[in-house]
Amino acid sequence: MYRTNTCGELRIIDKEKKVTLAGWVQTVRKFGSISFVDLRDRYGITQLLFGEDMNQQLAETPLGREYVLQATGTVTERSNKNPSLPTGDIEINVSSFKILNRSAVPPFTIQDDTDGGDDLRMKYRFLDLRRNPVKNNIELRYAVNRAARNYLHRQNFIEIETPFLIKSTPEGARDFVVPSRMNPGQFYALPQSPQTFKQLLMISGYDRYYQVVKCFRDEDLRADRQPEFTQIDCEMAFAEQEDVLQMFEGMIKEIFKKIKGIKIKGKITRLTWEDAIRYYGNDKPDLRFDMKLTELKTIFSSKKRNLFKKEINESGFAVIKDAELVGAICVPGCSEYSRKQTDELTEWVKRPQIGMTGLIYVKCNTDGTLKSPVDKFFDESKLKSLAEKCKAKPGDLILILAGKEELTRKALSELRLEMAERLGLRKPDEFKLLWIFDFPLFEFNEEDNRYVARHHPFTSPKPEQIHLLDQPSQYANIKANAYDMVLNGNEIGGGSIRIYQRELQEKMFAALGMDKEEQQHKFGFLLGAFEYGAPPHGGIAFGFDRLCAILGGSESIRDFIAFPKNNAGRDVMLDAPSTIDDKQFDELQIKLNLKN
Repeated sequence: MYRTNTCGELRIIDKEKKVTLAGWVQTVRKFGSISFVDLRDRYGITQLLFGEDMNQQLAETPLGREYVLQATGTVTERSNKNPSLPTGDIEINVSSFKILNRSAVPPFTIQDDTDGGDDLRMKYRFLDLRRNPVKNNIELRYAVNRAARNYLHRQNFIEIETPFLIKSTPEGARDFVVPSRMNPGQFYALPQSPQTFKQLLMISGYDRYYQVVKCFRDEDLRADRQPEFTQIDCEMAFAEQEDVLQMFEGMIKEIFKKIKGIKIKGKITRLTWEDAIRYYGNDKPDLRFDMKLTELKTIFSSKKRNLFKKEINESGFAVIKDAELVGAICVPGCSEYSRKQTDELTEWVKRPQIGMTGLIYVKCNTDGTLKSPVDKFFDESKLKSLAEKCKAKPGDLILILAGKEELTRKALSELRLEMAERLGLRKPDEFKLLWIFDFPLFEFNEEDNRYVARHHPFTSPKPEQIHLLDQPSQYANIKANAYDMVLNGNEIGGGSIRIYQRELQEKMFAALGMDKEEQQHKFGFLLGAFEYGAPPHGGIAFGFDRLCAILGGSESIRDFIAFPKNNAGRDVMLDAPSTIDDKQFDELQIKLNLKN
């Protein structure tokens, strides 16, 4: 037996108990004729005391950092207790020890505040995983997984695995493809999601399915993306939208209760897609703070907007003559911003990633007066009307942008988030959930000059709008029977009520530009299955990595994945992807043709 107890287990009640521990050497501290060793494992740290006799053996067989050590001894009470450690009241008076394995000097310190940079820690990820912050993230991930599974089990969901080697049906992101040796010239694809499989399972009669599943998308990466990621994938037969929302409100509430000790009462906030865009400028608004967008068309007439052109140099704001949108956010408590600060905000909105020509501000001073670079064009009543429309209070700062509607809403949304960040309103230990629903079914792709599915082509239109699929001129007005769950400004889950009738699915495919031959080639298996008693069904998939990251207070999902890829999609620990040898190419009957 290598150990009788773990390094995080023993307490003062275990005093005088003879134990054997095994773990990694964290530190060695020598004090004259005695030494102390901190021994670490997954569960914690226990201090080992090497008395005079054992210290002599330790001198003959010295220990180094990260050596794997087995030590036997008696639990004793520490004279210098460490209240920051759960095991800080005790130590092990070592009577014998054995080095199970030596370690090279680690390339960085295995401590909470390590001296290793990101690239180095990614290369030696197996060492980074020993550090408490990373270990805590992995344990949180497991706890979220367990809470979700337990909830779904109680709700009669059954977990069913689906294949990883499937048919390529490119829709949206690019597929990862896998050549087939047994079928030369043909390829599998790795699934972007188990979408069609879970619909087939509904047809098979497994009315409540779930899977914690790997998905794969060959797309450019960022902090919240990985080429392979995990979803909590769920589907329900004989379910309408309200059934799905209530079921998975229950799951997310269970997760918050188990993981964060937070009991969410009542229904989660709900917003239509149109209201989310109107009031927040995006479809995943962060509701931990207010600052709603306000439209000011009635305040800024076309005549007044033209006057702004004369003020380009003075205010840094050029308003388009026929601006589609003039909008504002009201920032609490910022009326004392200096000219330097407002100029800096003007430069911020001019950045290419924001794309505005400038901004106007109105200071609502604490004495009740209003001050703006363009106040010469407006009498006091007009400025007061503006402040009232923005629901501004004394001490607030109104920030105004104008231009093309889509660009301006996006810019206001980004400005809203930026101001909240500067004011410390996006606190990682606060959480705000909401549902977004009534999305558009289609969105127009300018590059391809056609409509594409906003979610995926299996999403059902609202029942009362199904007939509009016969009218291409109405595609922009059709609402999807779809819904997203948003947490702190991040989409953590999305789903829909599915199409389950062949005729309707064929109409949807046709609206997306697929002819009968393409429909049959890509999705003939699903269309055929619909003819054998497909039930009404719907579901949702949660971004498991992203949910864990938010609950853990991190901006990157990479922190919650045991062996992640870097931003170039590489595993620097394994040095993957890598080349394969000529023999493998010959077996696959593939010739490599690299383009410059």
